[in-house]
Amino acid sequence: MKPQYLVLAIACAGVAAPAPARAQDDRPPVSQCQAIAQNVPKATFASFSGAAPLTPAVSEGEDVKFTFLGHSTFEIETPGGIVIATDYNGWYRPATTPDVVTMNKAHPTHYTLTPDPEIKHVLHGWSDVPGEKAKINLVIGDAYIRNVPTDIRFSYGLGGSQENGNSVFIFEIAGLCIGHLGHLHYELTDAHYTEIGRLDIVMVPVDGGLTMGADSMSRVIKRLRSSLILPMHRRGPPVEAFVSMFGQDFDVANAPGDSIAVSMRTLPKKPLIYVLKGVQ
Repeated sequence: MKPQYLVLAIACAGVAAPAPARAQDDRPPVSQCQAIAQNVPKATFASFSGAAPLTPAVSEGEDVKFTFLGHSTFEIETPGGIVIATDYNGWYRPATTPDVVTMNKAHPTHYTLTPDPEIKHVLHGWSDVPGEKAKINLVIGDAYIRNVPTDIRFSYGLGGSQENGNSVFIFEIAGLCIGHLGHLHYELTDAHYTEIGRLDIVMVPVDGGLTMGADSMSRVIKRLRSSLILPMHRRGPPVEAFVSMFGQDFDVANAPGDSIAVSMRTLPKKPLIYVLKGVQ
C-alpha cells in the first residue's frame, strides 16, 4: 500500500520553464540545513555579520519532484522549474536539458568530460587542482547547492585511495534539505556530519560493496535520520539486502512508478525507505 503522506508523480508530467539563475555577488550563501552541532564532538559554531546573505528565490509551489533515471542519476525538479541531474554521465538524461548537473569521479558511470554544452552549470565533486577540495556554493533560481568532499578508493583494484575524489551534494530547495551520497566509499566522520547538517531526503547507493557494504551504509543512514530514503546504484545484491539492516523504526515501500513529488508538509513522520521503479 503506498503511503498516504506522499504525493506520487509520473515521470512524463509537464515541466515548468526554468527560473533564471540568481545573480551571484560577494555575499556568501548561507545553509539553512547545517546542524546546530551541540552534540557533535569538536564542532564549532559559525557566525555571520554584515549584509544579509544571498539566499534562493522563494517559489510559490512546495513540491520537489524526484525521477529515477538510472544507476545513480536522479532528475530533481524544483518548484521554480530548475532541473538538476545527479551523477550525470550523459547516458541517463532528463527529458529537458538540465540547468545543473553534478558528477563524481569514482567511475565513468558517474561523470562525463563531454557534457551537453547547453547545460549551464557542470559541478564536479572533485577538484581539478591536485591536493585541493572541490568547493561548491551555487544559488540558481530557488535552489542552493553545496558539497561536502569525501575520499574514494582507486578504481579497478589498484589499491590505495584518493583524497576528496567524491562529494556528498546537498540541495536546499523549498525548505527541504536533500542529499545525494554519490559514490561513498568510507563511513562519514563527525566532521562530515557537521558539514552536511540535516538531511530530510537522502539518495543512497545500495550496491552492497562497490561503494560500502550494506551494514556500513545502513549505519550512515541511521546516523543521518532522514525522513525519506531513496535507494539508488543497485548492482548485484537486491535492495532487500540493504533494507534488511533496518528494524521497525523504518517503514519500507515499493513505488508504482519512477517518480515522487514531496514537500515539507508531506514528508513521512516515520523514516521511509522508498524504492522507486527501476531500482528494484
